[in-house]
Amino acid sequence: MTIRFRIAAFTAAALLLTACSSPDTTPAQGKAGATSDPDPGTGHLHGLGVDPADGTLYAAGHLGVFHLTPTGAVRIADRYQDTMGFTVTGPRTFLASGHPSPTDPAATSPHLGLIRSTDAGQTWTTVSAAGKADFHSLQQAGPILYGLDSQTSQVWASKDAGATWDRRAKIPAGDLAAHTGTPQEVWATSRDGLLHSTDSGATFQPVPGAPALAAVELPTPGQLIALTTDGKVLSGGDGTSWKERGRLPGGVQGAVLTAAGPDHLLAADSNDAVHESKDGGRTWTTVHQGGHTNTGH
Repeated sequence: MTIRFRIAAFTAAALLLTACSSPDTTPAQGKAGATSDPDPGTGHLHGLGVDPADGTLYAAGHLGVFHLTPTGAVRIADRYQDTMGFTVTGPRTFLASGHPSPTDPAATSPHLGLIRSTDAGQTWTTVSAAGKADFHSLQQAGPILYGLDSQTSQVWASKDAGATWDRRAKIPAGDLAAHTGTPQEVWATSRDGLLHSTDSGATFQPVPGAPALAAVELPTPGQLIALTTDGKVLSGGDGTSWKERGRLPGGVQGAVLTAAGPDHLLAADSNDAVHESKDGGRTWTTVHQGGHTNTGH
């Protein structure tokens, strides 16, 4: 995009970024990509993933996409886009959504729609829905890509990698889970409890007896992994019965859960620390302490 950000669009983006970010994490910026704070942190984290190309851990939040290293988080390409939805779909291939940095001179809308990177976050291209959608959850399930649009509380579904979309159910959800092996099946956490769809998100039904959940994942068909609002890590099959596996080390308010494999889990807690489990959530190792970043690529 080459048209410069008009004043109205800039104001809308700034308001959206302020609304999505806590006041103490928004960087004080001048020119695009520059900041007066040498370590503004990640901002609240909304997405985690593992690049299958090399096993690198990535985290996405209000202040950019980050490569997680043993010594801290490295902001990719010095880019401060407010990344509300994020998923790794292949080697060096990411999908994301959210809002541009308010100081981005190339931005023309406060909503990024669906964007894609094929170089591990160094550069991004717009796929679709620019100015229309703000996906807070993105899930690739075989031939179907699901997105949860925060603007309409509606599930979107695409069968052409996000180029075009069908609008599905409207649900009060915060998180979606789906798997390649059962692409028509979608789970969602909501303020009304756990919801389940067997028709590719066209309709959802409440799951009776499910505990209050902060996040849910589907590592394999028929196997749910969830975080409860009091920090327990649970496993279950149909959502009606659960077994406790472990406990997340940090708080779970606003927590993120990602299944990188059948037993390989990543979670971000309410302090934006990132934890990793390689035994299905029974034990966890802290791989990033919240609030610390390094300069880098």
